[in-house]
Amino acid sequence: MSAPEIHGAVAEGFEPVRDRFAAHFALPEAYREIGASLAVYRRGECVVDLWGGHADRARTRAWQRDTLVNLWSTTKGVTAMAVALLVDRGALRYEDRVAGFWPEFAAAGKSGVTVAHILSHQAGLPGFAEPICLDDLYDQALCADRLARQAPLWEPGTANGYHSITYGVLAAEIVRRIDGRPIAPFIAEELAGPAGADFHLGLPIALEPKRAEIVPPDEPVDLEAIELNPAMRLSLQSPQMDPHRPNRPDWRRAALPAMNGHGSAQGLARLYAALLSGKLVSDATLGAMTRIAADRTDLVIGFNPQWGMGVLSNGSGALGPVPTAFGHGGWGGSVGCADRGTGIAIGYAPNHMGPELVGDPRPTGLCTAVFDCVREAAASG
Repeated sequence: MSAPEIHGAVAEGFEPVRDRFAAHFALPEAYREIGASLAVYRRGECVVDLWGGHADRARTRAWQRDTLVNLWSTTKGVTAMAVALLVDRGALRYEDRVAGFWPEFAAAGKSGVTVAHILSHQAGLPGFAEPICLDDLYDQALCADRLARQAPLWEPGTANGYHSITYGVLAAEIVRRIDGRPIAPFIAEELAGPAGADFHLGLPIALEPKRAEIVPPDEPVDLEAIELNPAMRLSLQSPQMDPHRPNRPDWRRAALPAMNGHGSAQGLARLYAALLSGKLVSDATLGAMTRIAADRTDLVIGFNPQWGMGVLSNGSGALGPVPTAFGHGGWGGSVGCADRGTGIAIGYAPNHMGPELVGDPRPTGLCTAVFDCVREAAASG
């Protein structure tokens, strides 16, 4: 199969990023792109704007600049921006106790849990203790009530374990309790609108023609073959996610702030560029959002992501070679991230999911190519 044409443009000095993006369409089958887009902003200027391939497995629909795709956990970074906006406006503090504005949450020993504990995956609620199915997730009020009644798996603040699904439920309830609006319109009106970003929590029916089909991993992880600790079992199996779900209309009509944001690479990059520019929050709030709150190995994902307030810092190198980069990736390979020092903001949106739960090499390689170009430009003067 011949490689598809790569559309778009890059600024002078970023040609290696285009080469790296194009090379993804010739990777081994497990990682080979079907369709994808990549956007990079440097201090508010778009320096990389690329797309190529197809929006469906059958390769009948060409990928466009504004093609939208389910971003899985890359959504979490945008949800973190929503909470940061409330902090910036003085409506909330990261150190506030959740039970102070959500009294029911104090049940089962959680009276001391803070907003920071939730956003940095330290609250001890990595999954649902009560049996739950994927359809139940569409009822976020039901999910929030269950988590309010649930006992933490560990003493909050003493460990961190990735709250893969519950992060979104908890963060959305924080936004609703403080602001009064559900999180989907809050993101649309307060973040995506001001940033000019094509990003949506769920997918409006009118935008269905722009949707890319999600193509599940060719070699999915077999959770039954992995020895799971209690935190992993809750986070990854309660409930267990289905990679086919984003192709269903009921999924797209829901608002799941941990995993069903739909966006383009441009949309993601514009959100992170707006975050860096001060358009969304002050520099002080951005500093608080990105400050490391949990600096230990995560019980669920098995490495130290250096959690901030809903975003990871880059001690692991997942976002390339710049340790001060921050952001969030998603199952299957998407990523949104930024770095304050270089002024770089990156969005990457593919539809062919890689095989790993974490550690897809495609976003890491693209981020590395971007930051290498920035370093070369600085070295040459």
